[in-house]
Amino acid sequence: MSAKDVIQAGNAILGIEFGSTRIKAVVIGENNEPIAQGAYDWENDYVDGVWTYSIDKIHTGLQECYKDMVADVKKQYGVEVKKFKAMGFSAMMHGYLAFDKDDNLLVPFRTWRNTITAQASEELTKLLSFHIPQRWSGAHLYQAVLNKEAHVKDVAFFTTLAGYIHWKLTGRKILGVGDASGMLPIDTATGQFNTDMLAKIDEKTKAAGMPWNLADLLPEVVSAGEDAGTLTEAGAKFLDPSGNLEAGIPVCPPEGDAGTGMAATNSVAKRTGNVSAGTSVFGMLVLEKDLSKPYDEIDIVTTPDGAAVAMAHCNNCTSDLNAWVNIFKEYNDAMGIPTDMNKLYGTLYNKALEGDKNCGGLLAYNYLSGEHIVGMEQGRPMFVRTANSKFSLANFMRTHLMASLGVLKTGMDILLKEENAQVDEILGHGGLFKTKGVGQSILAAALNAPVSVMETAGEGGAWGIALLASYAVNKQNNESLADFLNRAVFAGSKGSRMEPDPADVKGFEEFMEVYKAGLKVERAAIDSINE
Repeated sequence: MSAKDVIQAGNAILGIEFGSTRIKAVVIGENNEPIAQGAYDWENDYVDGVWTYSIDKIHTGLQECYKDMVADVKKQYGVEVKKFKAMGFSAMMHGYLAFDKDDNLLVPFRTWRNTITAQASEELTKLLSFHIPQRWSGAHLYQAVLNKEAHVKDVAFFTTLAGYIHWKLTGRKILGVGDASGMLPIDTATGQFNTDMLAKIDEKTKAAGMPWNLADLLPEVVSAGEDAGTLTEAGAKFLDPSGNLEAGIPVCPPEGDAGTGMAATNSVAKRTGNVSAGTSVFGMLVLEKDLSKPYDEIDIVTTPDGAAVAMAHCNNCTSDLNAWVNIFKEYNDAMGIPTDMNKLYGTLYNKALEGDKNCGGLLAYNYLSGEHIVGMEQGRPMFVRTANSKFSLANFMRTHLMASLGVLKTGMDILLKEENAQVDEILGHGGLFKTKGVGQSILAAALNAPVSVMETAGEGGAWGIALLASYAVNKQNNESLADFLNRAVFAGSKGSRMEPDPADVKGFEEFMEVYKAGLKVERAAIDSINE
């Protein structure tokens, strides 16, 4: 069937993801390929010391994104959107949306970006012997208890942004296991919240006078492919105020952006991983076995079907590198030379491949903001060299490319070297890999592992949640998510695989010796230079 026929027959599938700065919709056809899209740009607000998006802004963003997708379908195919075979909704993970028994929002949405839960994070990590990052929903709730906030005794339900959207559209208070794993720890044997850990938290909250049991406040946890409800009449009218959209559409479990990234890069099977490298960077490995101990540098979440995943999350990646590239553009402007930014990036990135493997003694830190993995609560971007360093354009560019992955390597080395986690392939996606072969080779050297970049890697999380919705309605018998993705989505997909070059690996290790020693300089800059 043509894309138009698929849409008219109601056999297309819709995925919508709420990112930090953009809400994106993707419609996929019978072969799980994108056939239409929509988008809505938005920004968070900083209100009374909290990063938030208002409920009105969330509702408007959802409806406007859907409306933009409908307009794209109309423009491309000349048809109205009335029905989908399935749909799914995802969002940036973590954060805190708390409601009372009458479903009233108790406090403004606290997003993942807030770093106001340090005490809760520290106490819960010690209590559970399991690393609970500040951005996790459970840390936000526990911090509210520690702060003796007036609202917290009235909490009857709390969830993530994806969970809220799903509840709004289906009436069901559930969460996909991957997104749930960013609220509180999951027992991978059961696919549910870890009851022993919930009981330990309950002891503390009861002692603080809380009238509730934690388990009663949490959403129901479901895995990819399991029943997660259907679009209600009220949900259909809310999503599409025009009234064209029909109710009764199956909706897959809501997921977080980590889970949709895994689906979009075909890295949900054990011994696979993915690295998302753009403004920030994070690396994830699907584990064969539990880590030997908790690490502050490593978060444990799950795949959308419940397998344990170790994540190293870093705040900074390409922003400082982009700033340096822009200096070259300013030079061209000053000289009256027209600048093609794609050509500029491509030229400078490829120049890095000509540099010394260890960057010739040059050093950079790309910390616009702090990095918890290396113990920096703030950032001071800097470039350092000695009088005898080999200061060339090639080494300069290679230094900044390698520095953009320095913190990630620090975290991933814990998994690959200390824990001896096994990985067959890393899937790279994001802006760092836009220039063919450059970021890919640097990452392969950093992790000493094969790195593949798919042509579809740029489709993003909205495509990922659409694939999870497709899995829910198109899987065969008891087909696993990994098998479905291999068969129905990525079979025959074009991409490039790059093995690590031993000389590049050795050079990156030498660079990291200087990088780690120079962290004292970064520390001094933070202590000495005020923002």
